[in-house]
Formats: sequence, C-alpha cells, structure tokens
Amino acid sequence: MKKLNGAEILIECLKEQGVDTVFGFPGGAVLNIYDALYKASAEINHILTSHEQGASHAADGYARATGRTGVCIATSGPGATNLVTGIATAYMDSVPMVAITGQVSTALLGKDSFQEVDITGITMPVTKHNYIVKDVNKLAGIVREAFRIAAEGRPGPVLIDICKDVTAAIADYERIVPSKPEAAPMGAKSSEVEQAAALINAAKKPIILSGGGVSIAGADPELLRLAEKAKIPVATTLMGLGSFPGTHELFTGLVGMHGSRTSNTAVSEADLFIAIGARFSDRVISDVKKFAPHAKIMHIDIDPAEIGKNVAVHYPLVGNIKEILRSLAEQVGAREKTSWNKKINEWKTRYPLKYDKEGPLKPHYIIERLYELTDGDALITTEVGQNQLWAAQFYKYSKPRQFISSGGLGTMGYGLGACIGAQIGRPDKKVINIAGDGSFRMNCTELATAVEYKLPVIIAILNNHVLGMVRQWQKLFYDGRFSATTIDRSTNFVALAEAFGAIGINVTRPDEVDDAFKRALASKDRPVLINFEIDRDEKVFPIVPPGAAIDELIEE
Repeated sequence: MKKLNGAEILIECLKEQGVDTVFGFPGGAVLNIYDALYKASAEINHILTSHEQGASHAADGYARATGRTGVCIATSGPGATNLVTGIATAYMDSVPMVAITGQVSTALLGKDSFQEVDITGITMPVTKHNYIVKDVNKLAGIVREAFRIAAEGRPGPVLIDICKDVTAAIADYERIVPSKPEAAPMGAKSSEVEQAAALINAAKKPIILSGGGVSIAGADPELLRLAEKAKIPVATTLMGLGSFPGTHELFTGLVGMHGSRTSNTAVSEADLFIAIGARFSDRVISDVKKFAPHAKIMHIDIDPAEIGKNVAVHYPLVGNIKEILRSLAEQVGAREKTSWNKKINEWKTRYPLKYDKEGPLKPHYIIERLYELTDGDALITTEVGQNQLWAAQFYKYSKPRQFISSGGLGTMGYGLGACIGAQIGRPDKKVINIAGDGSFRMNCTELATAVEYKLPVIIAILNNHVLGMVRQWQKLFYDGRFSATTIDRSTNFVALAEAFGAIGINVTRPDEVDDAFKRALASKDRPVLINFEIDRDEKVFPIVPPGAAIDELIEE
C-alpha cells in the first residue's frame, strides 16, 4: 500500500484494467490527471485529438475494433459536453466505454462556477451508469466498478466525473488486479432451449436475423454452426454485418428499410423468425402490424428489456447468446436443403443488388472495387447517410468487428474519429472510412490527429455536393423540394487534406478508381484522402417508404 494523489490513483487503476491507450483533450479541471499521464507515458499512450467529440468517437472505434473498453478524457464544462454525442453513440450501439471528465472543486459545486456543468445529470439517459467523485478514498473502487459495468452483460458507456480537488487529494492505494471474468451462464432454462430447438425442427420457413449482439458476444461460430446444420437462411441488421459471412450461400443481406428484396420477402413469408442480439429497430420492422405476419417470433438476447419492447415475442430466450446458440446447435436436427432454401436462392438470383454500370462514376462501383482490392479484409468505418448504406450493401463483411458505424444514433461526423481509434487498436489492419461530404465536414479537423500519429488510414469521400440521404427523401417523399440539402460549396478536399499534411487524391472517372486505391493502400505512415466526385442524384435502393410493410420496396 502506498500514498498517491487522486490523479495518480486513477492512472494506476487504468493500468490495472490493462488500458494501454486513452483518447482525450486537456483542460484546467484535468491538469492533475494529465500530469499523472505524463509520468505514465511509457505505459499509457495518450492520443491528443483535435476535439473532444473526436476523442469519444475514437474511443468508440477502438472498442468496436478490439472488443476492449475504450477510454476518453475531457475537462469540465464544454469539454465534458463535447463528449456527449460520442457517449450517446456508444450507448445506442452497446459499445463498452469509460468516459472520464474533470469537474470543478467540491467547494465550487452548484455555484455556477467557471466551466461547471452537471455532466452526470446530462448523461444519465445515455450511460449504463455514471458517477461524480467527491471523495478520493472512493475513487479506486469507482473506477474498478465502472470498467466492470461497461463490459459486463450488454456493454455500454460509463462516465466518471472527478472533482479537481479529488485529483490532488492524497489517499492510500493498493493495487488490485481484476480477475478474468468468467463466461456468463446460459441464463435461459434448458427446457426453453429444448422447446426452441423443437420449434426450429418443425419450421418449414425459418429465417434468422443476426444483430450486433452476436458480434459483441463472440457468438458468430455458434451462429454459423446452427445455420449450416439446420439450413436456415440468415439476414442481418446494419450492426450485425460481419456476424455471419457475407459471402455464405445462406446469407440474404440486410433486413428493413434498406434491406434486400430477398431478406424482406423472406421475413414476410417466414413461419419462424429468429432474432438474435437485435433490438427490432424501427428501421428494421417499419410497420409493426405488417412485420413477419405469418411467423412465430423467437428472440434471443442478453437484455430482458429488449424482449417485447417493439415487437410481440412468442418465444423469448434471455441470457448468454453464445451459450444459448451453442446449446441450440447441439439440439436441432441436421437437415438437407429444402424447398424454402430453393426459393430463397431463386429470389437472390432474381433480385440481386444492382445499379446502372454505364455512364459516370458510381458509388456502388467504388465500394465494389475497394472490396476487391482489399480482398475483403479491411476494417470499414463509415459516416452516416447514403455513404453508410452503400458501404453496407456493396462490401462483403466476413468477420465480426469489421464494419464500424453509428447505427442507433446515426451520428454524422462519427467515421473519421472511429477510423483513428480502430487503426490504433488494430495496427495490423488497413482501416478505411467511407464518408459523405456533409458528414466529413463535421469533424474533418481529426485529419490533423491522423497525420500527427502517422496513421495510414484512408478516407474515401463519396462527394455528391448534397446531403444525400435527406435529399433522397425530399425527392421521393417531398415532391423534390430540396430544402437546405444542396451544399455545393467550393471546398477543395484534396487541398484541405494536403494542408493538414495528408495525401489528397481527386477521382472523377471509373478508370481512375483502382490507381487511387492502390496508391492509398500503399501508404504506410500518412493518411490518404480520396475525393470521389459522384452525381448528386444517386440514390440508395431498395428503400421502404414510411409506413409501408418491409416487402413493399421501392427499387431503382
């Protein structure tokens, strides 16, 4: 046992948890913490981002890419509030994160002091738990508990707000190495799993919807075994991409608003719908009264609050997804392909994702070439909007944690910070951010971070000079009244990249795509921005109109 100040205790607790990287931006209320970080720089790598929101997205991307808890730090007041969007993004997508904020000294609390804000009150709805630390003797216990809460069960962000005088106060510290967490028990009763297996065996037209929870649980091998053994077609949510191989013959694509016709038709005709680690988002189900109208619904999830929240569930299985799927895979009967599999394959042949391959540069073609040139092995982050959906549709994801995107909150400006965090967490992988010009502008200053740390990330801007997805809705559902969605500004993204110290490339024709990507992929220590000029009227298809059933698709 030794005596340390609060800031030093915090850093020692981070080391206990195996934290090797934190993302942040300093300020007055965290000066003691940054002094302790300076002394621990040989053990903890601090990444100085350009903006606190960039730090939160980088911690999120690090966590999604590695499966470890991401950590970000900001000062009090505006520093703390700048983290909120990133915290909410992580909360909506169940990402383990610990956000550490400075707070004014305890004697100044509640007095409208300089840079004082009630950050625990602000973030209460978007954290699994949060704390304000007013006693240095409680600090170590709170930090340890925060990391446990962030990672256990359904993961999510936890915030620790630390008063400045606490970071200077002295207390006893004794190192405690956290024990390796044991695998959670199955949770669901054996009789419930037996009943579920019997239902699967009896189903004539089953389909699985794999959500992000499958990847979080590391349950993709068990899902693959179950699907292959029982010959069940598998669709995914946006967050579920990579939880089932996108090249597998049983894979049908996305479900929902931008789902494939095969997936959406299969759900509408299925007699058993098996949702795994998915939350039945409105983007998946659309009109709930018309969703899976002929199917009994089975829902497997670790969070009991999700069962029946948006869709009535006939057969809930609550618990450890990996263990439930393992038990199910053992109990279901093996079968050969059925007439249902034949019909699914016919739909896949008849209704492939397609686009007009003639004429000018197409975003679909750009993503397809990226997939080929990276052998499908890159980590892809995205911004939000059309770029996100094209990246989801035309890059085939074969592994969990390969597609990193803001699904639940839909955060424009997310991708570049997440790309930085993912690259730092996975230096063995090429990390590419697919962006729209509108989203990229929001946090483009993080290019300075990527340059500073010599990160060979690629930013592929699908530049249509409009807010593409909002414009698409205005075209289809608002009689073409393009209100505030044309942003045909004179920003030269190539020059901007070069001003930050990155490599900038401009592409206007299909025959320039491969050379641009090859040059970017060859970069070892500099980020590369490629500006792809595409038509402003390119659209994401299929799309389900508001209020329609998911099989009532608009196609190109």
